[in-house]
Amino acid sequence: MAEIIPIAPQGLTGQVAARLRTLLIEGEIAPGAKLNERVLAEQLRVSRTPLREAIKLLAVEGLVDLLPNRGAVAVKLTEADIVHSFEVVAGLEAMSGRFAAQRIGDDELAELRALHYEMLAAYARRDLSNYYRLNAMVHAGINAAARNPVLSATYARINARVQSLRFRTNQNEAKWKRAVAEHEQMIAALEARDADALGQVLVEHLHGKLDTVLALMRAGEVTPAAQLKA
Repeated sequence: MAEIIPIAPQGLTGQVAARLRTLLIEGEIAPGAKLNERVLAEQLRVSRTPLREAIKLLAVEGLVDLLPNRGAVAVKLTEADIVHSFEVVAGLEAMSGRFAAQRIGDDELAELRALHYEMLAAYARRDLSNYYRLNAMVHAGINAAARNPVLSATYARINARVQSLRFRTNQNEAKWKRAVAEHEQMIAALEARDADALGQVLVEHLHGKLDTVLALMRAGEVTPAAQLKA
């Protein structure tokens, strides 16, 4: 993790939420762990008021569960939750890809291509944190280029709950290399305005992520929740 620096007052809640989001996605706060307000306030160098507001934002996103008498805990999914979520995200990303290939503008495409090259540079440095940040921006950019706000809202809500699992899938070198190759195919399909090709590679990409998560789970490196969250 990068060194924590003081957060400026302007946009404080959003900045705290961004810091917490990174801690959750990268596993610094483990799934199922209680968010200790005192410790987090000290770590992020903020008061508890913006911290609590940030936690509420992350609860809306699905990264945090607010439980009676327990406070806020990092979301922890069952194996069934994980399978079902990835199945839906794969379908939503494929739909986004098909629409994006038909609707994306030249400026949007240029921006996604630039993000892709930045992502490749992070991959070359084996900078997983920045790689994942840029990777997520590419996926979000494809989703935005679909120009369907209902699709975007649905995708954002469900994808938020599996972000930490998607991050973990790139910690295996072979899987990471495969994911990079699939991103090359995504950009090529967008440039060709090939809706079917982009939809197909996105489905395969997400199915590969799910297979990796399940393999990690069976190896004991990802622990599913004991029971389904409400």
